[in-house]
Amino acid sequence: MAPTPQPGEGVTYAGKIDKREAALDWRRPAQELERQVRAFNPFPIATAIFNGVPLKISRAELEAATGAPGTVLAVNDNGIVVACGSGALRLTELQKPGGKRLPVRDFLHGFPVAVGAGFGVD
Repeated sequence: MAPTPQPGEGVTYAGKIDKREAALDWRRPAQELERQVRAFNPFPIATAIFNGVPLKISRAELEAATGAPGTVLAVNDNGIVVACGSGALRLTELQKPGGKRLPVRDFLHGFPVAVGAGFGVD
């Protein structure tokens, strides 16, 4: 098959992804945030602030739960469930500053998270 040039109409420029775009806004729907986590893995990795500590979130799943955006609804070896604007997100792989990516079970051994605590919402 002979190569054909792409049409010039409809061409748009996509700027370089900035790390600031990776910050999760818990007021947004959980489905959008889950997609954002997937889109920014492996770079620049989705981020969130918990008790003043910036965390990287590399894996998350949708969860059927509700609450105030950014509030931790459940914590166990399967994940940290955080309320979003609609629905909730189960965080399953996280990284603290200076650490490595860990499954939530291992992450919680060195970084306790309590139900009712809140992730930063700007």
